[in-house]
Amino acid sequence: MTVTVEQVFTAAHILPMLREGERTEGLAVVVSGGRILEVCDAVTGFGYVQQGVQHIDLGERILMPGFVDPHAHTEVAALTQFGVVDVRVPHCSSISEVLQVLRDSLGQVTDGWLVAQGNLFFDRKLSDGRFPTRSELDSVSQEIPIIVRAGGHLSILNSRALELAGIGRDFVPPFGSVTGQPVVEQDLGGTPTGVVMEMDNLIPFPRTPETQTLAALESGVAELFTRYGVTTIGEISESIGGLGAFRAGIERGSIPTRMSVYLWVPGTVSLSEATNPQFLEGLRGKDPARFDITGVKVFADGGFSAAQAGISTDYVHAPGQCGSVALAPDEIAKLYRATQQTGLQLAIHANGDRTQLEICQVLARARQRFGTHPGVRIEHAGNYAPDYPKLSAAWAAAGVVPVPQPIFIRNFGEFVPDYVGQHAWNAQFPFRTMLADGWPISGSSDVWIGSDENQSNPLRSVAATRDRRTFQRQVLGAGESVTPWQGLWMHTAGGAHALGRAGDVGSLSPGAHADFAVLDANPLTVPASELERGLPRG
Repeated sequence: MTVTVEQVFTAAHILPMLREGERTEGLAVVVSGGRILEVCDAVTGFGYVQQGVQHIDLGERILMPGFVDPHAHTEVAALTQFGVVDVRVPHCSSISEVLQVLRDSLGQVTDGWLVAQGNLFFDRKLSDGRFPTRSELDSVSQEIPIIVRAGGHLSILNSRALELAGIGRDFVPPFGSVTGQPVVEQDLGGTPTGVVMEMDNLIPFPRTPETQTLAALESGVAELFTRYGVTTIGEISESIGGLGAFRAGIERGSIPTRMSVYLWVPGTVSLSEATNPQFLEGLRGKDPARFDITGVKVFADGGFSAAQAGISTDYVHAPGQCGSVALAPDEIAKLYRATQQTGLQLAIHANGDRTQLEICQVLARARQRFGTHPGVRIEHAGNYAPDYPKLSAAWAAAGVVPVPQPIFIRNFGEFVPDYVGQHAWNAQFPFRTMLADGWPISGSSDVWIGSDENQSNPLRSVAATRDRRTFQRQVLGAGESVTPWQGLWMHTAGGAHALGRAGDVGSLSPGAHADFAVLDANPLTVPASELERGLPRG
């Protein structure tokens, strides 16, 4: 078979991301049919050029595979551009500033509601050290419903919003997992304080009209991902309309990324729909290499900021409470079997160590009963590991892939001890140990509403794996710092492994898609403190 070489790329350094210590100088990347034919000596590459093949010389810049983000909520994050008021730190540093921004934004009411986003661990990041109260939000307006979504697990509502949501003294949250077990915080008299957890899907605030969705996704993907050199995204679905818009944008080229979609069950679709071949065929794109439905995502617990991650000890601020495991064993076994039979991956959100241990026990039994699975992921495994050897053994027995988020070191690493105890200073993100033990860990953004600015920048996340500096610039477990190459690998080839796409994206392997990131500086030699400034050119 005749192979037609189309392009030859040269650069000061080319990073194949195949093995640590690999050669990076004097190389060329040869492309044929949109895929990498070979990474060869530059002299060999120039031989193709002399035969009339297009030569793209990047000069002193750095060529590497495009970054892979295997866990993102792109639709949700992109839609915050429309009708959502930004009160996150550092835009607002105090509650008084939050309230003033909300007052100034009353003219931006959408369908009768004022919707705002604050950060995860909003109470720890605000200078007041607490959330705005219901009465403080009422001081902005008692007629307009107000919701401040402090990340995806906790929101603060004013009285009018609580009323429209039907949340009063006698309200009983339903049992079950959408993003974790719903909880309504009450004062000593049984009156809702305005803080609700794992409840956003039950609050009737307005969503972005589908007519605006494609435009929001086009600008959102550009702002959040492609400007940073991210070329492949593992998307956690939000809506069927959003998936259709992604598919349309990718097929017409206005969204220049690859997307592997995990259907959120039951937030977007039911399990029966997610594992129905005919239903899946209707969602899939014309080119599965660019857009495909590849998995199912479920929540087995909630977040630490909502005290709903299932942990093995009591929460420091809530004695007697240790979070909730919101999936029953029979549900987990059913998810395993249904996705196995459909050839889909299964991604299970499990923040807490107790949740992970319980889930892994069920998965290990299911593995013995039903056989191997095309891919089971534990989202957030490796972020909090108070007994790492025990957790690691459980992951191995269950045959799962741990999918941690290094960017969380930057976002809130120093705040977790406030919730679970001071032992957490040395029990988070043990990446050096995990890599030494052979775990093929990835780096993902988990960007959602309430994410910090630049959370989707993979270089910021890579820097966090190296310097381990937190939101307040403290160092979290310096002994678990990884090498520059390991940090990059987690966000390229490691991400591809999590998506089940190793050798297809995330490395300059022969046969891989020719998806590149071009950097102004060499991420292997730039200090971590400066790495975030080395933005990709394309």
